[in-house]
Amino acid sequence: MRFASYEVDGTTRAGVVGADGLHALPESATVLGLVRSGLPAALAAGAAALEGPAVPVERVRLLPPLEPPSVRDFVAFEEHVEGVVASVSGGGGVPPEWYGAPTFYFTNPAVLIGAHDDVPIPPGSRLFDFELEVAAVLGRDGASLSPQEARSAIFGYAIFNDWSARDLQAREMEVNLGPAKGKDSASTLGPWLVTADELEPRRDEDGFLALAMAVSVNGVEVGRDLLSNMGWPFEELVSYAARGSRIRAGDVFASGTCGNGGCLAELWGRRGERVPPPLRPGDVVEMTVEGIGTIRNTVRPATGLPPVRSARNRPRNRTRTR
Repeated sequence: MRFASYEVDGTTRAGVVGADGLHALPESATVLGLVRSGLPAALAAGAAALEGPAVPVERVRLLPPLEPPSVRDFVAFEEHVEGVVASVSGGGGVPPEWYGAPTFYFTNPAVLIGAHDDVPIPPGSRLFDFELEVAAVLGRDGASLSPQEARSAIFGYAIFNDWSARDLQAREMEVNLGPAKGKDSASTLGPWLVTADELEPRRDEDGFLALAMAVSVNGVEVGRDLLSNMGWPFEELVSYAARGSRIRAGDVFASGTCGNGGCLAELWGRRGERVPPPLRPGDVVEMTVEGIGTIRNTVRPATGLPPVRSARNRPRNRTRTR
């Protein structure tokens, strides 16, 4: 089943996706509330909603499916790391530490955008990039979950585009902290939330979800990969996040960018030049993941803001002068 949040005629609703469009859930319902109710209860609510009238998808503005308590973004594709290390930090190869355990950072849940929303270039950036990913959404609270427990706790999946300002990111990483503003402008989540039971038949012999992923810019394909090329399956990512910690129903766990052109920076690192070029206003980025759907966002100019002030020279006095 597929659950969506959407805006129609000035009203925000939660609904279930049917063959004829979006079927509204009760007015008080939210997708986050459904996730917290558990998959069996959510499927029952969705089945009841499908008995009601539908609104064509073309009539609505798709919103991010839910408002998650937190968003963790992993870096689970080795091929992506190979290219991006060369592009962003000037290094070569995959750091040995990558193989030891999954790595993630927290990103901003307040800047999630919908499947067809415009995305502005971050202020001050000239190297704007996309990142083709899939995200898992947790279905119940937990702590120190085993991979088996984590697998049963995943409610569903959506496409995730971690928009990235590569020039801002490169400066931040030189300080050995971040990414921060390089990843803080927008992330697309959508087009809806596909429940985990729908994708279970697509697991390969190693237990990975073998979903085809593709991204194009202005109708020209830039990257294509399989989600099963991840170094760890989602249940191990979720288990690691919960290790000695607590995670909550509705939390988003993104896979990190796929390889083979899942972002421009990977290609820049491999080719030694910025081909294809950084995203420009008017560019349309489209991502499709098998079994989930398609998102499509148009790049817009940056908001005009004054430049950031550099740090002042510090006298490092240890006592007050007055």
